Amino acid sequence: MKIVLPGGTGQVGTILDRALSAAGHEVVVLTRRPRRPQDVAWDGATLGPWAGAVDGADVVVNLAGRSVSCRYTPENLRAMMDSRVDSTRVVGEAIAAARRPPKVWLQMSTATVYAHRFDAANDEATGVLGGTEGGVPDYWAYSVEIAKNWERTQAEAPTPNTRKVALRAAMVMSPDRGGVFDVLLRLARLGLGGPVAGGGQYVSWIHDEDFVRAVEFLIAREDVAGAVNLAAPGPLPQREFMRVLRRTWGVPVGLPATRWMAEAGAFVLRSDTELLLKSRRVVPGRLRDAGFAFAWAGWEGAAGDLVRRARAARAGSGRLRARVGGG
Repeated sequence: MKIVLPGGTGQVGTILDRALSAAGHEVVVLTRRPRRPQDVAWDGATLGPWAGAVDGADVVVNLAGRSVSCRYTPENLRAMMDSRVDSTRVVGEAIAAARRPPKVWLQMSTATVYAHRFDAANDEATGVLGGTEGGVPDYWAYSVEIAKNWERTQAEAPTPNTRKVALRAAMVMSPDRGGVFDVLLRLARLGLGGPVAGGGQYVSWIHDEDFVRAVEFLIAREDVAGAVNLAAPGPLPQREFMRVLRRTWGVPVGLPATRWMAEAGAFVLRSDTELLLKSRRVVPGRLRDAGFAFAWAGWEGAAGDLVRRARAARAGSGRLRARVGGG
């Protein structure tokens, strides 16, 4: 198949590009900074010659959007909104204009669309969308509006010959440097991976191999359209999630952090506490109903695999540095 990945140079795009290319598919990445023969330049906002890559493609998986790993200032929040909405709109325009439109358009969304809650899990049928819950910072509602507008832009695109799926993805865990798992593992290794603000908030996640398998599953399942949660079936409270990670790496303790300590740490890391404090209790209702079987349903097994791969990558990097240093 020919698969086009707009915005495919980030963490998730790199995972998909690597796996789909290894499976023998022709993968084209739309990026602002093309470096490889399979990369095509685009600006993420206006139609251009890049639209030719969409015409005749089998699948489009749009991953474009400004990273959420930043301070949630008004300027950055607006950039998150504009980059997601604009790129989704223009991908829809390219599909609508194609003489041979793709059969399916998978659009990245986010599990952040659901409400901050502890009492029950959010699936696609009964989940509560966020934005009106009390006791949380006002700007959290803006994050929910970003997700809603993201999905609405895809849903309203005039592409009658292309099936559309919105991927409400939880945090994708892979050992790649710079990804969310890498950050969490670094905190655990430093002894800082304890409960944050009590640790009762739920962490929803998906192993990178299951993420790829779910994408492949949704491409093949012509009867599935609309919003689909991409999350492992076992979300955990943050204190338990980090306890498993620490134990898997071999770190005996993790210092707890109060809310204000989390705020200070997020400021230093130029990130935001919503990523730590929002309770994302999300489960994969539609995937399970459609018969998808998770290879990594539980966090303990998934953490073990990810830690093993992270150790192997570090050992490989160390051997490479040693060879280079040795001339």
